[in-house]
Amino acid sequence: MDVELLKQIAREYGTPVYVYDLDNVILQFERFKSFFPWPDLKVCYAMKSNYNPHLLRALCKAGAHIDAVSPGDLYMAQACGFDPSRMIYTANNMKDSEMESVMGTGVLMNIGSLSRLEKYARAYPGSRVCLRFNPDVVDGAHEKIKTGGDLTKFGILLEDAVKVEAIIKGHDLKVVGLHEHTGSGLENPDSILKAMENIMSVATRQMFPDLEFLDFGGGFKVPYHPDEADVDYHGIGQRVVEMFSRFCQAYGRALSLVFEPGKFLTAQSGVMLLEVNTIKNNRSRTICGTDSGFPQLIRPMFYDAYHHITNISNPQGTEESYDICGNICETGDLFASQRMISQIRENDILAIEDAGAYCYAMGGNYNLRPMPAEVVIENGSVSLSRRRMTSKQLVDQILSESEGLPA
Repeated sequence: MDVELLKQIAREYGTPVYVYDLDNVILQFERFKSFFPWPDLKVCYAMKSNYNPHLLRALCKAGAHIDAVSPGDLYMAQACGFDPSRMIYTANNMKDSEMESVMGTGVLMNIGSLSRLEKYARAYPGSRVCLRFNPDVVDGAHEKIKTGGDLTKFGILLEDAVKVEAIIKGHDLKVVGLHEHTGSGLENPDSILKAMENIMSVATRQMFPDLEFLDFGGGFKVPYHPDEADVDYHGIGQRVVEMFSRFCQAYGRALSLVFEPGKFLTAQSGVMLLEVNTIKNNRSRTICGTDSGFPQLIRPMFYDAYHHITNISNPQGTEESYDICGNICETGDLFASQRMISQIRENDILAIEDAGAYCYAMGGNYNLRPMPAEVVIENGSVSLSRRRMTSKQLVDQILSESEGLPA
């Protein structure tokens, strides 16, 4: 994003503040579609990555579908213009009451365990459903975001397909889709193809005669580090389409091809702006304190994730080594450790890049510090998307929610 525009946003809206370039989100959406030249391609945005309402409305207008994982996701997506027919709900250790709530919206349910499938079948015999299988492929940028293989809670084991068949036939369920998700930030692009191959092995006409689509999840990697190269998704996409075409020919009819990108669409379209308020020389370290903390951007602390950081107040300064710290009472409250950044002075504005996915969305009010404001850029115009609460407003909200409850 333009440095002068970012400095203007910091002056006008204060810091910390998230900034999203919605025009770039849509460019990424169109770019993603170009990877997979399949006539009936559906791109379901994984809205857990960023549920900003302005961003959702822009994607809705562009023709995206929605991958939802909570009732809140569904209600937010509907409020932002998405019809239930453009959503899929992926169940994960849900309660019966949640299943009933979701079924009341008319959104297609995606079920990933035999236990829940049995409960669903008894409650909704004869209904349409999607099934999530464990692809038995392990990949992802961090142990906490690998969703395939023996150690994960996600998906029905491939070898349990026979048990699945008994449940669906016993309750006359119509399985219209099969789903898998291997992990986030896939390190090996060939994992996409291997997971597809494994799911296709159970997607037979004999076992599942009513299929309308296969959903191969998301996890598409973006280059967070400046030295990291883009993945050749055009090349991967060509192989995906060839493999899917052969499957559809064997199945007997063309199905929809579905993917669920999240960070690929939004990560590189967001930055978080911070102000430096303290510089401390601790013998071998220069510690740079800022006006935000890990609850407002948790990926570095949670996943050891790298986010490039630039000093937009002094972009041409001589590079020096800094620990970029937050304002939370935790030693691990670090955005970066021993990072080379152009010389930082107190009151400089830092930009944490690639902050459009799994940053604000994973945030919280630990230490009773309110979440940052959100600003969007659309068609070249800057506007406030979400206000920053004051500390008093945050506390007043908490107290109002507890009024009338026993002490």
